[in-house]
Amino acid sequence: MKSLLLVVVLSLQAVPGSVERVVPSRVQAPPSPSASARQAPDGPVTLDEAIAQGLANSQRLAEIQARAEAADFAVAGRHAAELPLVAVQGGYVRTNHVDEFAIALPGRAPQIVYPDIPDNYRARLDLQWPIYTGGRTDALERAARAERGAIAKDLDAARADLRLEITRAYYAVVTARESERVLARSLEAIDAHLNDVRARLASGLIPPNDVSSAEAQSSRQRLLSIEAATQRAIAEADLRRLTGNPGATSKGDEGIFSQTRGTASVDALIADAIKARPERQALEQRAASADLRAAAVDAAKRPQVAVGGGYDYARPNPRIFPRRADWQTSWDASISLTWSLWDGGRRAAEYGEARANAAALKTRVDDFDRQVTFEVRARALELASSQAAIAVADEEIRAAVEAERAIGERYKAGVATSTDVLDAQVARLQAELDRTRAIATARLAEARLERALGK
Repeated sequence: MKSLLLVVVLSLQAVPGSVERVVPSRVQAPPSPSASARQAPDGPVTLDEAIAQGLANSQRLAEIQARAEAADFAVAGRHAAELPLVAVQGGYVRTNHVDEFAIALPGRAPQIVYPDIPDNYRARLDLQWPIYTGGRTDALERAARAERGAIAKDLDAARADLRLEITRAYYAVVTARESERVLARSLEAIDAHLNDVRARLASGLIPPNDVSSAEAQSSRQRLLSIEAATQRAIAEADLRRLTGNPGATSKGDEGIFSQTRGTASVDALIADAIKARPERQALEQRAASADLRAAAVDAAKRPQVAVGGGYDYARPNPRIFPRRADWQTSWDASISLTWSLWDGGRRAAEYGEARANAAALKTRVDDFDRQVTFEVRARALELASSQAAIAVADEEIRAAVEAERAIGERYKAGVATSTDVLDAQVARLQAELDRTRAIATARLAEARLERALGK
Protein backbone atom coordinates (compact mmCIF):
# COMPACT_ATOMS: atom_id res chain seq x y z
CA MET A 1 0.00 0.00 0.00
CA LYS A 2 2.87 2.38 0.73
CA SER A 3 4.29 1.97 -2.76
CA LEU A 4 0.84 2.39 -4.26
CA LEU A 5 0.29 5.73 -2.54
CA LEU A 6 3.70 7.02 -3.61
CA VAL A 7 3.04 6.06 -7.22
CA VAL A 8 -0.27 7.96 -7.19
CA VAL A 9 1.28 11.22 -6.03
CA LEU A 10 4.74 11.04 -7.56
CA SER A 11 3.40 10.09 -10.98
CA LEU A 12 1.95 13.60 -11.14
CA GLN A 13 5.14 15.26 -9.97
CA ALA A 14 7.86 13.50 -11.97
CA VAL A 15 7.04 14.96 -15.39
CA PRO A 16 9.95 14.98 -17.88
CA GLY A 17 10.93 18.42 -19.01
CA SER A 18 11.27 19.00 -22.73
CA VAL A 19 8.63 16.77 -24.28
CA GLU A 20 5.83 17.20 -21.76
CA ARG A 21 4.85 20.81 -21.99
CA VAL A 22 1.09 21.20 -21.74
CA VAL A 23 -1.76 23.58 -21.44
CA PRO A 24 -5.11 22.39 -20.10
CA SER A 25 -7.80 22.08 -22.74
CA ARG A 26 -9.97 24.77 -21.15
CA VAL A 27 -7.21 27.42 -21.48
CA GLN A 28 -7.03 28.35 -25.15
CA ALA A 29 -4.83 31.46 -25.04
CA PRO A 30 -2.15 32.67 -22.65
CA PRO A 31 -3.65 35.26 -20.32
CA SER A 32 -1.71 38.50 -20.24
CA PRO A 33 -0.01 39.40 -16.95
CA SER A 34 -2.05 41.90 -14.99
CA ALA A 35 -1.79 43.80 -11.75
CA SER A 36 -4.68 41.82 -10.29
CA ALA A 37 -2.87 38.54 -10.98
CA ARG A 38 0.32 39.80 -9.37
CA GLN A 39 -1.58 40.94 -6.28
CA ALA A 40 -3.82 37.87 -6.00
CA PRO A 41 -4.66 37.00 -2.40
CA ASP A 42 -3.34 33.89 -0.76
CA GLY A 43 -5.58 30.86 -0.45
CA PRO A 44 -7.40 28.35 -2.64
CA VAL A 45 -7.38 29.10 -6.38
CA THR A 46 -8.89 27.52 -9.44
CA LEU A 47 -6.70 26.09 -12.17
CA ASP A 48 -7.27 29.13 -14.39
CA GLU A 49 -6.39 31.48 -11.52
CA ALA A 50 -3.24 29.48 -10.76
CA ILE A 51 -2.16 29.70 -14.40
CA ALA A 52 -2.86 33.45 -14.53
CA GLN A 53 -0.80 34.04 -11.37
CA GLY A 54 2.02 31.86 -12.65
CA LEU A 55 2.19 33.74 -15.96
CA ALA A 56 2.16 37.08 -14.16
CA ASN A 57 4.84 36.20 -11.61
CA SER A 58 7.20 34.04 -13.68
CA GLN A 59 10.82 35.21 -13.68
CA ARG A 60 11.54 32.98 -16.65
CA LEU A 61 8.93 34.80 -18.76
CA ALA A 62 10.26 38.14 -17.53
CA GLU A 63 13.72 37.15 -18.77
CA ILE A 64 12.42 36.29 -22.25
CA GLN A 65 10.41 39.51 -22.34
CA ALA A 66 13.59 41.44 -21.54
CA ARG A 67 15.31 39.64 -24.42
CA ALA A 68 12.41 40.64 -26.67
CA GLU A 69 12.83 44.26 -25.60
CA ALA A 70 16.54 44.04 -26.42
CA ALA A 71 15.65 42.62 -29.84
CA ASP A 72 13.31 45.58 -30.43
CA PHE A 73 16.20 47.95 -29.77
CA ALA A 74 18.38 45.90 -32.13
CA VAL A 75 15.77 46.33 -34.88
CA ALA A 76 15.65 50.07 -34.21
CA GLY A 77 19.45 50.22 -34.39
CA ARG A 78 19.54 48.40 -37.74
CA HIS A 79 16.91 50.76 -39.12
CA ALA A 80 18.81 53.82 -37.88
CA ALA A 81 21.87 52.70 -39.87
CA GLU A 82 20.03 53.75 -43.06
CA LEU A 83 19.38 57.29 -41.81
CA PRO A 84 21.70 60.32 -41.96
CA LEU A 85 24.13 60.87 -39.12
CA VAL A 86 24.40 64.49 -37.98
CA ALA A 87 27.02 65.50 -35.45
CA VAL A 88 28.34 68.67 -33.87
CA GLN A 89 32.11 68.76 -33.49
CA GLY A 90 34.32 71.20 -31.71
CA GLY A 91 37.93 71.49 -30.66
CA TYR A 92 40.79 73.59 -29.45
CA VAL A 93 44.42 73.18 -30.42
CA ARG A 94 47.36 75.03 -28.95
CA THR A 95 50.40 75.18 -31.24
CA ASN A 96 53.91 76.50 -30.82
CA HIS A 97 54.83 79.96 -31.95
CA VAL A 98 56.08 80.31 -35.52
CA ASP A 99 57.71 83.11 -37.45
CA GLU A 100 55.16 85.09 -39.35
CA PHE A 101 55.43 84.99 -43.12
CA ALA A 102 54.79 88.23 -44.92
CA ILE A 103 54.98 89.45 -48.52
CA ALA A 104 56.34 92.90 -49.18
CA LEU A 105 54.89 94.69 -52.22
CA PRO A 106 56.22 97.96 -53.68
CA GLY A 107 54.43 100.93 -52.24
CA ARG A 108 52.52 98.84 -49.73
CA ALA A 109 52.96 97.72 -46.22
CA PRO A 110 54.07 94.07 -45.80
CA GLN A 111 51.15 91.63 -46.19
CA ILE A 112 51.15 88.87 -43.56
CA VAL A 113 49.94 85.63 -45.20
CA TYR A 114 50.85 83.17 -42.44
CA PRO A 115 50.50 84.81 -39.03
CA ASP A 116 51.51 83.33 -35.67
CA ILE A 117 48.21 82.07 -34.23
CA PRO A 118 48.94 79.54 -31.42
CA ASP A 119 45.28 79.30 -30.27
CA ASN A 120 43.18 77.42 -32.83
CA TYR A 121 39.42 76.96 -32.38
CA ARG A 122 37.10 74.90 -34.56
CA ALA A 123 33.35 74.11 -34.62
CA ARG A 124 31.69 71.96 -37.28
CA LEU A 125 28.22 70.66 -38.11
CA ASP A 126 28.85 67.35 -39.91
CA LEU A 127 26.53 65.16 -42.02
CA GLN A 128 27.20 61.58 -43.20
CA TRP A 129 24.59 59.54 -45.10
CA PRO A 130 25.14 56.09 -46.67
CA ILE A 131 22.80 56.26 -49.66
CA TYR A 132 23.66 52.87 -51.18
CA THR A 133 25.02 49.79 -49.38
CA GLY A 134 24.16 47.09 -51.89
CA GLY A 135 21.23 45.94 -49.72
CA ARG A 136 23.39 45.26 -46.65
CA THR A 137 21.62 47.50 -44.13
CA ASP A 138 18.17 46.38 -45.34
CA ALA A 139 19.15 42.71 -44.98
CA LEU A 140 20.51 43.28 -41.49
CA GLU A 141 17.31 45.05 -40.44
CA ARG A 142 15.13 42.22 -41.76
CA ALA A 143 17.40 39.69 -40.03
CA ALA A 144 16.92 41.56 -36.75
CA ARG A 145 13.16 41.54 -37.24
CA ALA A 146 13.21 37.80 -37.89
CA GLU A 147 15.18 37.23 -34.68
CA ARG A 148 12.62 39.37 -32.83
CA GLY A 149 9.86 37.18 -34.20
CA ALA A 150 11.72 34.06 -33.07
CA ILE A 151 11.99 35.43 -29.53
CA ALA A 152 8.23 36.09 -29.55
CA LYS A 153 7.70 32.42 -30.40
CA ASP A 154 10.11 31.46 -27.61
CA LEU A 155 7.89 33.43 -25.26
CA ASP A 156 4.79 31.56 -26.48
CA ALA A 157 6.54 28.23 -25.93
CA ALA A 158 7.70 29.24 -22.45
CA ARG A 159 4.17 30.24 -21.52
CA ALA A 160 2.87 26.89 -22.69
CA ASP A 161 5.61 25.12 -20.72
CA LEU A 162 4.70 27.03 -17.60
CA ARG A 163 1.02 26.28 -18.04
CA LEU A 164 1.87 22.58 -18.19
CA GLU A 165 3.98 22.76 -15.05
CA ILE A 166 1.20 24.55 -13.18
CA THR A 167 -1.39 22.08 -14.47
CA ARG A 168 0.73 19.15 -13.35
CA ALA A 169 1.32 20.68 -9.92
CA TYR A 170 -2.35 21.56 -9.53
CA TYR A 171 -3.54 18.05 -10.33
CA ALA A 172 -0.84 16.69 -8.02
CA VAL A 173 -2.41 18.68 -5.18
CA VAL A 174 -5.91 17.50 -6.12
CA THR A 175 -4.83 13.87 -6.34
CA ALA A 176 -2.82 13.99 -3.10
CA ARG A 177 -5.80 15.49 -1.33
CA GLU A 178 -8.06 12.78 -2.73
CA SER A 179 -5.56 10.15 -1.60
CA GLU A 180 -5.71 11.67 1.88
CA ARG A 181 -9.49 11.42 1.89
CA VAL A 182 -9.42 7.82 0.70
CA LEU A 183 -6.95 6.86 3.43
CA ALA A 184 -8.95 8.76 6.05
CA ARG A 185 -12.11 6.85 5.12
CA SER A 186 -10.17 3.59 5.16
CA LEU A 187 -8.71 4.42 8.56
CA GLU A 188 -12.19 5.12 9.94
CA ALA A 189 -13.40 1.75 8.63
CA ILE A 190 -10.39 -0.08 10.07
CA ASP A 191 -10.82 1.61 13.45
CA ALA A 192 -14.48 0.59 13.50
CA HIS A 193 -13.48 -2.93 12.55
CA LEU A 194 -10.81 -2.88 15.30
CA ASN A 195 -13.41 -1.93 17.89
CA ASP A 196 -15.63 -4.74 16.65
CA VAL A 197 -12.73 -7.23 16.83
CA ARG A 198 -11.94 -6.18 20.37
CA ALA A 199 -15.55 -6.66 21.36
CA ARG A 200 -15.56 -10.11 19.83
CA LEU A 201 -12.33 -10.95 21.69
CA ALA A 202 -13.93 -9.86 24.93
CA SER A 203 -16.85 -12.18 24.15
CA GLY A 204 -14.45 -15.03 23.48
CA LEU A 205 -15.51 -15.42 19.85
CA ILE A 206 -12.08 -14.88 18.22
CA PRO A 207 -8.47 -15.52 19.17
CA PRO A 208 -6.12 -12.65 20.27
CA ASN A 209 -4.07 -12.78 17.06
CA ASP A 210 -7.04 -11.35 15.12
CA VAL A 211 -6.87 -8.24 17.30
CA SER A 212 -3.12 -7.96 16.72
CA SER A 213 -3.63 -8.20 12.94
CA ALA A 214 -6.28 -5.49 13.02
CA GLU A 215 -4.07 -3.21 15.15
CA ALA A 216 -1.14 -3.73 12.77
CA GLN A 217 -3.34 -2.83 9.80
CA SER A 218 -4.60 0.27 11.62
CA SER A 219 -1.03 1.40 12.35
CA ARG A 220 -0.09 0.88 8.72
CA GLN A 221 -3.01 2.98 7.55
CA ARG A 222 -2.00 5.76 9.94
CA LEU A 223 1.53 5.68 8.50
CA LEU A 224 0.16 5.92 4.97
CA SER A 225 -2.04 8.85 6.06
CA ILE A 226 1.03 10.71 7.38
CA GLU A 227 2.88 10.08 4.12
CA ALA A 228 -0.14 11.26 2.13
CA ALA A 229 -0.27 14.51 4.12
CA THR A 230 3.44 15.04 3.47
CA GLN A 231 3.05 14.47 -0.27
CA ARG A 232 0.12 16.89 -0.35
CA ALA A 233 2.21 19.55 1.40
CA ILE A 234 5.06 19.01 -1.09
CA ALA A 235 2.65 19.30 -4.02
CA GLU A 236 1.21 22.52 -2.60
CA ALA A 237 4.72 23.93 -2.13
CA ASP A 238 5.48 23.18 -5.78
CA LEU A 239 2.26 24.91 -6.85
CA ARG A 240 3.17 27.96 -4.78
CA ARG A 241 6.62 28.06 -6.37
CA LEU A 242 5.17 28.05 -9.85
CA THR A 243 2.41 30.59 -9.21
CA GLY A 244 4.43 32.94 -7.02
CA ASN A 245 1.54 32.89 -4.55
CA PRO A 246 2.83 31.90 -1.08
CA GLY A 247 -0.59 30.66 0.03
CA ALA A 248 -1.86 29.03 -3.15
CA THR A 249 -3.62 25.68 -3.04
CA SER A 250 -6.24 24.01 -5.20
CA LYS A 251 -9.77 25.25 -4.67
CA GLY A 252 -11.43 21.97 -5.61
CA ASP A 253 -11.40 19.00 -7.92
CA GLU A 254 -11.93 21.36 -10.88
CA GLY A 255 -13.86 18.74 -12.80
CA ILE A 256 -10.95 16.32 -12.72
CA PHE A 257 -13.32 13.42 -12.18
CA SER A 258 -15.53 14.25 -15.16
CA GLN A 259 -15.21 12.37 -18.40
CA THR A 260 -12.27 13.39 -20.59
CA ARG A 261 -12.94 14.34 -24.17
CA GLY A 262 -12.07 12.37 -27.27
CA THR A 263 -9.54 13.30 -29.92
CA ALA A 264 -9.48 13.63 -33.69
CA SER A 265 -7.51 11.36 -35.98
CA VAL A 266 -3.79 11.20 -35.25
CA ASP A 267 -2.78 12.27 -38.77
CA ALA A 268 -4.93 15.40 -38.53
CA LEU A 269 -3.46 16.16 -35.10
CA ILE A 270 0.09 15.82 -36.44
CA ALA A 271 -0.63 18.21 -39.30
CA ASP A 272 -2.11 20.75 -36.89
CA ALA A 273 0.83 20.42 -34.51
CA ILE A 274 3.42 21.02 -37.25
CA LYS A 275 1.65 24.25 -38.19
CA ALA A 276 0.95 25.49 -34.68
CA ARG A 277 4.03 24.66 -32.58
CA PRO A 278 5.78 27.93 -31.61
CA GLU A 279 9.13 26.14 -31.32
CA ARG A 280 9.02 25.23 -35.01
CA GLN A 281 8.04 28.76 -35.97
CA ALA A 282 10.96 30.10 -33.93
CA LEU A 283 13.36 27.79 -35.79
CA GLU A 284 11.96 28.96 -39.14
CA GLN A 285 12.38 32.59 -38.11
CA ARG A 286 15.97 32.01 -37.05
CA ALA A 287 16.73 30.16 -40.29
CA ALA A 288 15.35 33.13 -42.22
CA SER A 289 17.45 35.48 -40.08
CA ALA A 290 20.58 33.44 -40.86
CA ASP A 291 19.80 33.62 -44.60
CA LEU A 292 19.40 37.38 -44.37
CA ARG A 293 22.70 37.73 -42.54
CA ALA A 294 24.36 35.78 -45.34
CA ALA A 295 22.77 38.18 -47.82
CA ALA A 296 24.12 41.12 -45.83
CA VAL A 297 27.65 39.67 -45.95
CA ASP A 298 27.32 39.06 -49.69
CA ALA A 299 26.24 42.68 -50.20
CA ALA A 300 29.69 43.83 -49.09
CA LYS A 301 31.07 42.86 -52.50
CA ARG A 302 29.04 45.67 -54.10
CA PRO A 303 30.11 49.33 -54.11
CA GLN A 304 29.16 51.41 -51.09
CA VAL A 305 28.11 55.00 -51.79
CA ALA A 306 27.77 57.75 -49.22
CA VAL A 307 27.30 61.49 -49.21
CA GLY A 308 28.71 63.88 -46.68
CA GLY A 309 28.79 67.52 -45.87
CA GLY A 310 29.52 70.04 -43.18
CA TYR A 311 29.56 73.61 -42.03
CA ASP A 312 32.70 74.94 -40.31
CA TYR A 313 33.14 77.92 -38.03
CA ALA A 314 36.81 78.28 -37.06
CA ARG A 315 39.46 80.64 -35.84
CA PRO A 316 41.55 80.61 -37.92
CA ASN A 317 39.73 78.88 -40.75
CA PRO A 318 42.31 76.73 -42.61
CA ARG A 319 40.17 76.79 -45.77
CA ILE A 320 40.59 80.53 -46.15
CA PHE A 321 43.84 82.12 -47.31
CA PRO A 322 45.54 84.05 -45.98
CA ARG A 323 45.09 82.88 -42.39
CA ARG A 324 43.61 85.37 -39.99
CA ALA A 325 42.95 85.32 -36.28
CA ASP A 326 39.22 85.86 -36.92
CA TRP A 327 36.17 83.59 -36.75
CA GLN A 328 35.30 82.63 -40.34
CA THR A 329 32.85 80.18 -41.90
CA SER A 330 33.12 77.62 -44.68
CA TRP A 331 31.20 74.57 -45.91
CA ASP A 332 31.79 71.42 -47.94
CA ALA A 333 29.78 68.66 -49.65
CA SER A 334 31.09 65.35 -50.91
CA ILE A 335 30.11 61.99 -52.36
CA SER A 336 32.29 58.94 -51.85
CA LEU A 337 32.40 55.45 -53.31
CA THR A 338 34.06 52.48 -51.64
CA TRP A 339 34.48 49.17 -53.45
CA SER A 340 36.36 46.36 -51.80
CA LEU A 341 38.11 44.48 -54.58
CA TRP A 342 40.04 42.00 -52.47
CA ASP A 343 39.87 41.26 -48.75
CA GLY A 344 41.92 38.10 -48.48
CA GLY A 345 38.84 35.82 -48.36
CA ARG A 346 37.30 37.33 -45.24
CA ARG A 347 33.93 38.06 -46.87
CA ALA A 348 33.75 34.57 -48.40
CA ALA A 349 34.45 33.00 -45.02
CA GLU A 350 31.74 35.08 -43.28
CA TYR A 351 29.27 34.26 -46.05
CA GLY A 352 30.01 30.55 -45.80
CA GLU A 353 29.59 30.63 -42.02
CA ALA A 354 26.20 32.37 -42.28
CA ARG A 355 24.95 29.93 -44.95
CA ALA A 356 26.08 26.95 -42.89
CA ASN A 357 24.23 28.29 -39.83
CA ALA A 358 21.09 28.70 -41.93
CA ALA A 359 21.40 25.13 -43.23
CA ALA A 360 21.81 23.83 -39.68
CA LEU A 361 18.64 25.59 -38.54
CA LYS A 362 16.68 24.24 -41.50
CA THR A 363 17.87 20.74 -40.64
CA ARG A 364 16.64 21.27 -37.09
CA VAL A 365 13.22 22.16 -38.49
CA ASP A 366 13.06 18.81 -40.29
CA ASP A 367 14.17 16.99 -37.15
CA PHE A 368 11.60 18.88 -35.10
CA ASP A 369 8.85 17.66 -37.44
CA ARG A 370 9.90 14.08 -36.70
CA GLN A 371 9.89 14.77 -32.98
CA VAL A 372 6.43 16.35 -33.16
CA THR A 373 5.08 13.39 -35.12
CA PHE A 374 6.32 11.01 -32.44
CA GLU A 375 5.18 13.23 -29.58
CA VAL A 376 1.63 13.59 -30.91
CA ARG A 377 1.32 9.85 -31.53
CA ALA A 378 2.64 9.07 -28.05
CA ARG A 379 0.34 11.59 -26.37
CA ALA A 380 -2.69 10.32 -28.29
CA LEU A 381 -1.88 6.75 -27.24
CA GLU A 382 -1.43 7.85 -23.63
CA LEU A 383 -4.79 9.60 -23.66
CA ALA A 384 -6.61 6.62 -25.19
CA SER A 385 -4.95 4.26 -22.71
CA SER A 386 -5.76 6.43 -19.70
CA GLN A 387 -9.39 6.82 -20.80
CA ALA A 388 -9.69 3.06 -21.04
CA ALA A 389 -8.04 2.72 -17.62
CA ILE A 390 -10.79 4.86 -16.04
CA ALA A 391 -13.47 2.39 -17.09
CA VAL A 392 -11.38 -0.51 -15.80
CA ALA A 393 -10.84 1.29 -12.49
CA ASP A 394 -14.59 1.85 -12.13
CA GLU A 395 -15.18 -1.87 -12.60
CA GLU A 396 -12.43 -2.61 -10.09
CA ILE A 397 -14.10 -0.41 -7.48
CA ARG A 398 -17.51 -1.99 -7.99
CA ALA A 399 -16.03 -5.47 -7.67
CA ALA A 400 -13.99 -4.52 -4.58
CA VAL A 401 -17.00 -2.93 -2.84
CA GLU A 402 -19.13 -5.98 -3.55
CA ALA A 403 -16.38 -8.30 -2.31
CA GLU A 404 -15.99 -6.25 0.87
CA ARG A 405 -19.73 -6.39 1.49
CA ALA A 406 -19.83 -10.15 0.98
CA ILE A 407 -16.82 -10.74 3.25
CA GLY A 408 -18.37 -8.52 5.91
CA GLU A 409 -21.57 -10.56 5.88
CA ARG A 410 -19.61 -13.78 6.06
CA TYR A 411 -17.56 -12.41 8.95
CA LYS A 412 -20.71 -11.51 10.85
CA ALA A 413 -21.96 -15.04 10.19
CA GLY A 414 -18.72 -16.44 11.58
CA VAL A 415 -17.56 -18.11 8.36
CA ALA A 416 -14.82 -15.57 7.49
CA THR A 417 -11.78 -14.43 9.45
CA SER A 418 -10.69 -10.96 10.47
CA THR A 419 -7.81 -11.26 8.01
CA ASP A 420 -10.32 -11.76 5.19
CA VAL A 421 -12.10 -8.55 6.17
CA LEU A 422 -8.86 -6.57 6.26
CA ASP A 423 -7.79 -7.94 2.87
CA ALA A 424 -11.14 -6.90 1.40
CA GLN A 425 -10.76 -3.40 2.80
CA VAL A 426 -7.23 -3.15 1.41
CA ALA A 427 -8.51 -4.28 -2.00
CA ARG A 428 -11.19 -1.58 -1.95
CA LEU A 429 -8.63 1.06 -0.94
CA GLN A 430 -6.32 0.00 -3.74
CA ALA A 431 -9.22 0.17 -6.22
CA GLU A 432 -10.08 3.73 -5.13
CA LEU A 433 -6.47 4.83 -5.39
CA ASP A 434 -6.19 3.18 -8.82
CA ARG A 435 -9.21 5.16 -9.99
CA THR A 436 -7.77 8.41 -8.63
CA ARG A 437 -4.51 7.77 -10.44
CA ALA A 438 -6.28 6.74 -13.67
CA ILE A 439 -8.42 9.89 -13.83
CA ALA A 440 -5.52 12.21 -12.97
CA THR A 441 -3.36 10.49 -15.57
CA ALA A 442 -6.10 10.96 -18.16
CA ARG A 443 -6.33 14.67 -17.39
CA LEU A 444 -2.59 15.10 -17.66
CA ALA A 445 -2.48 13.05 -20.86
CA GLU A 446 -5.10 15.34 -22.34
CA ALA A 447 -3.10 18.38 -21.25
CA ARG A 448 0.12 16.96 -22.70
CA LEU A 449 -1.62 16.30 -26.00
CA GLU A 450 -2.85 19.88 -26.06
CA ARG A 451 0.72 21.07 -25.54
CA ALA A 452 2.02 18.75 -28.23
CA LEU A 453 -0.48 20.39 -30.58
CA GLY A 454 0.94 23.81 -29.75
CA LYS A 455 -2.19 25.05 -27.92
